[in-house]
Amino acid sequence: MNEWKMLVSKKESCMVDVWPFLNSLTGDVISRTAFGSCYEEGKIVFQLQKEQAELTAKVFQSVYIPGWRFVPTKLNKRMKEIDFEIRNVLSGIIQKQEAAMKTCKAPNDNLLGLLLESNQKEIEDRGHRKDVGMNTDDVINECKLFYFAGQETTSVLLNWTMVLLSRFPNWQTLAREEVIGIFGTKEPDYDGLNRLKVVTMILYEVLRLYPPVTAITRVVRKEARVGNLTLPAGALATIPIVLVHHDSELWGSDAKEFKPERFSEGILKATNGQVSFLPFAWGPRICIGQNFALLEAKMALCLILQNFSFELSASYTHAPFTVITAQPQFGTPIIFHKL
Repeated sequence: MNEWKMLVSKKESCMVDVWPFLNSLTGDVISRTAFGSCYEEGKIVFQLQKEQAELTAKVFQSVYIPGWRFVPTKLNKRMKEIDFEIRNVLSGIIQKQEAAMKTCKAPNDNLLGLLLESNQKEIEDRGHRKDVGMNTDDVINECKLFYFAGQETTSVLLNWTMVLLSRFPNWQTLAREEVIGIFGTKEPDYDGLNRLKVVTMILYEVLRLYPPVTAITRVVRKEARVGNLTLPAGALATIPIVLVHHDSELWGSDAKEFKPERFSEGILKATNGQVSFLPFAWGPRICIGQNFALLEAKMALCLILQNFSFELSASYTHAPFTVITAQPQFGTPIIFHKL
């Protein structure tokens, strides 16, 4: 936010490609949340995982050849290097946290500290059995998941929110009036964020139209029936979230339109009690980070609305494409006006 203020400070208006800034913002937030004082090292993981996601997208877009991933091509070698670097950085952070825990100087205000503390307690409670608790590889994989689930999904949500509020300035005005009415020029606080109704409606509608994760896949563990279909054990079931969210039979003839008012009485009323809104998945496997993501998005959006009005630049090209998440292919140039 301070970077944007500095960019706009020299004149009343300024054009900024917000996509890299939003990535940097959410990367910094999840780094601090996940690793506390080691957040600078954690940000290196974020940068490496972003590169890894882009390379993975290239693999998905190429013709599948069995065994090709074992061929030492430039792309395959770089992907292995990135994986090695990520594991090295995370191993170092984990070792520091574990060493601090042994001296009772480890802060428990970050996800990694809480994870290790919980893991250690379970191991001790169950008599240090070998089949209990997580090993270092398990913890590393959880740390990698912190980033995927907690960083890029939130930056994508903020990106499309700014695009849609630029296209529908009446909703931008309504959101700003609500934010100013609750917080004035003060920094948003937790209680106030939970009282935001218009902003919440807008975020839900953005998540419906542009779900960060466009599809999820589940393995069928045992034979199951879905309607008239019988799914055998071992089958892969893909749920195309973006298609469900745009289905006119589920959402009405205006399913492809931006209408936050459909969420004015909450998700249950908007979906008529059906499982048709699932940006964070659904059921027992629903994303445990959804409240964190929405809280972060509300905080960032409030700070932006308090300081700027904004509109899309004439150079903006609307071209969402999937690199694990639904991203803007050509960036998001937006013109900011100081308030």
